Amino acid sequence: MVVRYLLRALSLLPFSAISGAVGSPDQVKQIAIIGAGAAGSSAAYHLQKYANESHIAINVTVFEKTGRIGGRTLTVNVYDDPIEPIELGASIFVDVNYILSNATRDFKLTVKDPGTEEGGLLGIWDGESFVYTQDSNSWDWVNLARLFWKYGTAPYYTNKLVQSTIATFLKLYEEPFFPFRSLSTRAFQLDLAKITGVTGRQFLAANNLDGPFAHHIVQASTRVNYASNLEFIHGLGAMVAMAPEGAKAIEGGNWQIFANMLKTSRADVHLNSPVTDISLDANQKYSITTEQVVVDGESKEVRSHPVAFDDVIIATPFQFANITTSENLIQHPIDTIPYALLHVTLFASPYKFSPAFFKMPPASNVPTSVLTTLGANEEAQPGRSGAGKAGFYSATLQRIVMNPRTHNPEYVYKIFSPEPVTPGFLSGLLGVEIPASFTRDGDEEGADATGDSISPISWIHAAWFHPYPQKYPRVTFQDPILGNGLYYTSGIESFISTMETSALMGMNVARLIIDDYAGIPRVEDEDLGAMHTMPKYEENEPDVLAKQQKVTAEQYGQPAEEVNEL
Repeated sequence: MVVRYLLRALSLLPFSAISGAVGSPDQVKQIAIIGAGAAGSSAAYHLQKYANESHIAINVTVFEKTGRIGGRTLTVNVYDDPIEPIELGASIFVDVNYILSNATRDFKLTVKDPGTEEGGLLGIWDGESFVYTQDSNSWDWVNLARLFWKYGTAPYYTNKLVQSTIATFLKLYEEPFFPFRSLSTRAFQLDLAKITGVTGRQFLAANNLDGPFAHHIVQASTRVNYASNLEFIHGLGAMVAMAPEGAKAIEGGNWQIFANMLKTSRADVHLNSPVTDISLDANQKYSITTEQVVVDGESKEVRSHPVAFDDVIIATPFQFANITTSENLIQHPIDTIPYALLHVTLFASPYKFSPAFFKMPPASNVPTSVLTTLGANEEAQPGRSGAGKAGFYSATLQRIVMNPRTHNPEYVYKIFSPEPVTPGFLSGLLGVEIPASFTRDGDEEGADATGDSISPISWIHAAWFHPYPQKYPRVTFQDPILGNGLYYTSGIESFISTMETSALMGMNVARLIIDDYAGIPRVEDEDLGAMHTMPKYEENEPDVLAKQQKVTAEQYGQPAEEVNEL
């Protein structure tokens, strides 16, 4: 149902084993995975699965620089209470996310509705007024009728366009398109390059859908999901942002999917082990060096891993990994691309949002979940300037909890913004003075602030991270093969960036590796041809695509900011 689109906003012990096949030590294939996020965990899980099916003996070793599994899926505890977990990172997945949905079923994880646990108004604010509101306590058909009354048939046809686009993308899961050695080739074969090569605004305009619904609803979705306005996100990204039908999350945290993948894979997992160097040894196998914390918990030492590897999967954005490689090791260089910088602020307060902040009369019923868009005459900007007059992407009520010190109910909010949240901003948002000392000096990454004397803000957790690339229009993408036995998963993030697509690339690389071991032939890329054509797009394609590629080359080639990931 179209109205559901608005709701999207809303330690593992090491295991070491060889997969089921029996063979001498020389016959066992050694595979290293760098990163234990969605892609790395999925790669380990599917390597074990495919190796067992082909009766190939493998041993998988996973190196993770942090002390946890899950990458950008991160759960924190309100008031540091483990019975009150809340998602900081990747919050939802959907029914068509087959890898995550199947894993949830197979691991018998408990699914929950990821929307706010409290009813109330959801509103879209343009910095001056609410351009659209809906009541989550109303019947769905009432909200749907309101949506169509305001925007005509645009919601229906936008939904159809989203469904047809997603249906095309899902062909990447199927033979002959899966597995793929070149993501760029698959994008062209499926005509998806025609959608990634233009902006979301242009793609909607080519389908006669560039009206108020696009500006209010679709753009609010691209902002909350990808921190981008329609002029600065490609068409495929815009369609994915509008596709949360069947949204769900795992009770206790989505990271459990990936922890279970690693456990099931029986991989040898090394936490707190950032990889610092990859090189080839005399036998043309890969040697990996890591930096590990020694017994005292403070000093670190560099160690060369004793096992040489036949294959290495880099399952983390390379530009943030700080890995050196020997000369000519990476035969197909990894592009440095601009990633979004997002600030996520979770906090608890006894106060509701202030009507005055949203320029509403006193005692007005203020939406408890606020998404934002640009004003009618406001020019779209990329990057940090993209929030516009509103100043933030979303501010949403997550749940009502009991303050353990006062034993009074309080509201837990989540804010997405391009800049750190300040005391002045929160003072306006809540309509009460917030002390300047509500966070620690220096705005530390992941800083918590608590204290009996702070009544307006009783708990806060602020973090910044690079959750996804800026999805500027492009028609070529980083391929998964960097060299002989060297693979990369993060190239898919410029195409689509979700937990599921990272898991898909992990599964794809696993299939490529086991196919190569087993000598399984696949249909050559050039034999597939263009086997699918997207509807309603051909008439304006040459001019729109050519123009946009020129703009992409001239304006969008921005270097990534040198900021560490969460």
